[in-house]
Amino acid sequence: MHPVTSRESAAPPQPDDYTVSAEFYDVLQAQQDAIRVHHLYSDAVRGARLGVLDVGAGNGRVTLMSLLESEVGVHAVEPARAMRTSLMTRLASLPAESRARVTVHPHPLDQAELYEVADVAICHNTVASLSSAVRRALWPSLARAIVPGGSLHLQLPPARLPDAEVVRPFPAQRVGRHEYGGRMVMSADGARIRTRFDYWVCAGRHVLREHTETFWMWPASRAEVIDQLRPQGFRPLPDGTRRTDTSVLTLTLGRPRTSFRTPGHAGR
Repeated sequence: MHPVTSRESAAPPQPDDYTVSAEFYDVLQAQQDAIRVHHLYSDAVRGARLGVLDVGAGNGRVTLMSLLESEVGVHAVEPARAMRTSLMTRLASLPAESRARVTVHPHPLDQAELYEVADVAICHNTVASLSSAVRRALWPSLARAIVPGGSLHLQLPPARLPDAEVVRPFPAQRVGRHEYGGRMVMSADGARIRTRFDYWVCAGRHVLREHTETFWMWPASRAEVIDQLRPQGFRPLPDGTRRTDTSVLTLTLGRPRTSFRTPGHAGR
């Protein structure tokens, strides 16, 4: 046995979000989200010929669906450790041939250095939680990661601030002797939307645990998002080819391939 010394990274530690929600998401929300993900993106994933890029993979609903519905490689980008831990646990239970097709990137996309790895990219339940500055860093990174002619499927943020507080309860779920419950509460706060998740665990009439986690969302209209993506070469698909669900914006990348590379860059 030899002692091993661990050296701290020079990069400053980043606060890890989702430490509370990661525990409750699977019980309260994951099943419905899996159905929605399949409905929104499965057709596009089946048509992938190069790869699928899952930006903001969370605990893996889009990633797992992509492995099931396609035969290409999948890149799952998830910076939050709590959600990435759930994702890795799911991947560990898959057959080896499925795990061999997925790569998990523990950094934001603009730090992942991915170049032309996918012809289908999906941003599900991600963009709304990014500030304007972070979105500006995301758009060119998406353009670099997708091949020309590839498609981007982006779940839009809310178009405007809510006029009043919005409460969405989650159906209670029983696990053994305990009942898990929760709700999402959205309200305007300046130019942002405060999104609070309240969770609790009960045994009969007794509350055993209560937790709260708050996130922020930045609204933007469909037209605003299109205008932000247009300089990177993205164009919305014609109305006739667009999915009926208006919460998802589908675009194609039309910029010439040579514009992605710097001289001497070999790509990946």
